[in-house]
This record gives sequence, C-alpha cells and structure tokens, in this order.
Amino acid sequence: MTLTIPPGSRFVACLLLAAALGACSKQEETAAGASAGAPSAQAGAEAAPAPAPAVAAKVQGMGAEELRELATRALRENRMYAPAGDNAMEYYLALRDKLPDDATVASALTDLMPYTVIAAEQAVNREQFDEAQRLVGLIEKADAGNPALPRIRQSISSGQQAVAKRSEAEAARARAEAEARQVAERQRIAQQQAAEAEAARRLAEQQEAARLAAEREAAARREAEQREAAARQAAAQQQSRPATTQQAPAPRPLRPISMPAPRYPPDALRAGTSGEVLVEFTVGTSGEVTDVRVVRSNPPRVFDREAMNAVRRWKYEPIDAPVTTRRTLAFTPNE
Repeated sequence: MTLTIPPGSRFVACLLLAAALGACSKQEETAAGASAGAPSAQAGAEAAPAPAPAVAAKVQGMGAEELRELATRALRENRMYAPAGDNAMEYYLALRDKLPDDATVASALTDLMPYTVIAAEQAVNREQFDEAQRLVGLIEKADAGNPALPRIRQSISSGQQAVAKRSEAEAARARAEAEARQVAERQRIAQQQAAEAEAARRLAEQQEAARLAAEREAAARREAEQREAAARQAAAQQQSRPATTQQAPAPRPLRPISMPAPRYPPDALRAGTSGEVLVEFTVGTSGEVTDVRVVRSNPPRVFDREAMNAVRRWKYEPIDAPVTTRRTLAFTPNE
C-alpha cells in the first residue's frame, strides 16, 4: 500500500498527523526510556561518541516498495518518528535516498518535520538526551538547514550541563550527609563510652563504700563479742571467788617489786594536759602483769597507751594464785 498525498489534500494530512501526535509521543517516550537512564554520566564527558546513523542500516537495506508499504503502515499506527528503526520518518528518509525526485516522499517528510521537531524539544525537556539526539539526526537528514536545529542542539547542550551540575551537587550533598552521619555516629559512640565509663566509676565507688561499711560492721561485731566475752569472764571470776575464799586460805597481798612511772605523752606535756587512767590487770603467780586494759580514762585516750605500757612493766612478788586488780595512774605536767 502506498501513501500518496496530493497537493489538494495537504490540509487533511496535517489534521491526521496532528491527531496522531499524542499517541506517537507516548511511543517516543517508551522508545527513549532506556536512553534517558543515565544522562549525567554522558553530560560529564568531554567528547561525546559519534552519533548513530539517522536511518537504521536495516531500513537503508530495504527496497522502495517495502519502504513505501512500511511507511504507510507506520503512519496508520501513529509511529511517525518512534520507535527507532520502525517509524515513518526513517522509512521516508530511506525512500528519498532511493527516489530523490519523488514528490510524495518530499511532501510526507515536510508534513512529518514539525512533529519531529516538537518531539525533539519534548525529549530535551524530559532530559532524554539520547532520544533528542536521534530526533535531531532525523531532522538534519530531512532538512539540514532547518532553523530549529541550532536551538535544539543548544537546548541539549544546556540540559546536559545542567544535569551534570545537578548530579555533582547531589553527589556533594550525599557526601556531606554521609560525613555528617559519620561525625554524629562518632559523637554518639564517644558519648556512650563516656556514659559507660561514668557508670563503671559510680559502680566501683558503690562497691568500695559497701566494702568499707561491711568491714566497719564486722569490726564493731568483733568488738562487741570481745566485750561480751570479757564480761562473761569477769562474772565467772566474781562468782568463783566466794567459794574459793571459803575453801582456801586468804591469798597473800600483792607486794610490788618494781613499778616504773608511765612516760608522759609529749603532746599532752606541751599542751599542759593532765589526767588519770584507771587500769585493770592480772598479776600471775610469778609476779608478772598480764591482761592489762583501760577501765576509764580522763581525758579519753590521751594517756591510755602510756598507762598500759607502764603497768605491763610492773613486777610483783610471786603469789599462790593469779589476782586481778585495778590501779589509777595520775598524769600531772609539773611532776
């Protein structure tokens, strides 16, 4: 089937082409989808690769009758300039190469030209630069002097540069966001480590305080037990004394052999402090002093040590049985 557009029907053909533009634009978008996938990478190249031929090689190899039939079918199915390799524009361009003087072919290309120009501009607006370049190739092959070509080429170049700049800005923003996330993560880790260290320090302090409290409690318990044991021992001795007295003769009185005076504490002597200490002790059968303890002191703990040290050095005559007794040691600075 051959598409023939006589001069009198040019207006009707324009109306048909205008009605098919919407559907053909959708086909163009589908055909150009793959070529618009990565515009930024192409935009950044310093030298673009050589453009593909405007008319596919398989189309160029077809015969005139086949081209005329395929061109008619493409128009009927609204494939005016897309998809690549199967559209009316390429079929008519290939047919013109074979029949350069065919007026119907030239008329068909003239009618298809404005829609191809519009499609190229729409591809640029959608940033489908590969598809726009393909359509520019069709326009240039159909009419190398078409006034729209410089404008479309400039739009493609400007669009590619804009996409490249936008891609660079997005990459820079992504890097900045990644760096900010890294800084925030490092700060979070540092804060977490500081919090863990503080928690460990507080736990150690609590454990140390608990240990000291337990030691103090144990010491107080031991001291209480010692006092209780001493009290029981004293009570037992008191209870046993009357019976011993009745059963045995009265013990010999204590006769001291040596009773060295206590040393005056230097701090108390310098301060002019005086006092006294009531000491309880036991005299063994050999006359040696044992079990010395302070019963009462005034002032407390100032003269205790020296009083006990002095009593431990006292010596008595041997006796028949141990005797526990008390003595008061006085401390006067001027003595």
